[in-house]
Amino acid sequence: MWRKAISWLLVLLWMGLIFYLSHQPAVESANLSSGIMERILVLIDRVIVGLRIDPDHFHFIIRKSAHFIAYFILGILVINALKTSRMMSLRSIFIGLAICVLFAISDEVHQLFVPGRAGQVMDVVIDSTGAIAGISGYLGLEKLLRD
Repeated sequence: MWRKAISWLLVLLWMGLIFYLSHQPAVESANLSSGIMERILVLIDRVIVGLRIDPDHFHFIIRKSAHFIAYFILGILVINALKTSRMMSLRSIFIGLAICVLFAISDEVHQLFVPGRAGQVMDVVIDSTGAIAGISGYLGLEKLLRD
């Protein structure tokens, strides 16, 4: 019972974090991803000296990767919550994916009302791809460990 409640609580907390980050105005969001990008560029420069990276293109990659990773984790959390709720069937997998995709759509709609932000269909595609990868990875690892 506690495991089930905790697994769903983790889903809701992760969704809350995604919502919180999406609610940041464009300037704050750009500053956050720029700070992450600068740290990564410093690390890359230490490992591969003299490598030239276009900062604008790299910033774009960082932002889109964040979408993928956030929904990858959400997919794992949702499918785990469904499993702990004793809902593991092909139908449950589609329910888990639907939860993630509908949340991605609602998140992009939410961004339409945040200063400087815009809802983008491509972000829903990236989010959904991340969720599919997370769900698939979870199920694949579970199968591998079971066999």
